[in-house]
Amino acid sequence: MPPPLAPVDETLLAACRRGESAAQHQLYQRLAYLLMGVCLRYCPSRAEAEDALQNTFVKIFTRLDQYRGQGPFEAWARRIAVTTSLHALEQHRLRHPAPTLDPDDVAHDLASPEPCAVEQLAADDLLALLATLPPGYRAVLNLYAVEGYSHQEIAELLGIAEGTSKSQLARARRLLERRLAAHHHPQLP
Repeated sequence: MPPPLAPVDETLLAACRRGESAAQHQLYQRLAYLLMGVCLRYCPSRAEAEDALQNTFVKIFTRLDQYRGQGPFEAWARRIAVTTSLHALEQHRLRHPAPTLDPDDVAHDLASPEPCAVEQLAADDLLALLATLPPGYRAVLNLYAVEGYSHQEIAELLGIAEGTSKSQLARARRLLERRLAAHHHPQLP
């Protein structure tokens, strides 16, 4: 993991707005690792995440005039990466319809009163488990737990009902708990 970088400053952004390729390359170098992590969390494959990252930077460079300096630039760029990745996920769904879910993977209860085992995972383990979730579950879980969106915002972003967002989050958590338990105790059903 690379060391944290200094925040993007207005001088660099001004040079990027003028179309200076060295400045654009510097901005890419500063943000690519962070934004690739975002893309990987939503896209179903590394290749699609790489495409989403490239599209994210195209949007960043063509929309720089829309950044108003209200909040960190990195947050603005991250939001573009999220929406670009969600679009890539939707395109993937259209090309590859999801198979029917196994009824054993569907949670019937929406909340768990006890802290779940997922909260105890190392980051790499969690990312590997997240990658095994159905794309819709993974998107909602990432938007809610990682990005901090509300269920209302998630519903608007994904074009689903707010209740669907809540149920998919609960199902994603439950499915992760089951897969974690199976990973740690393979002899259990």
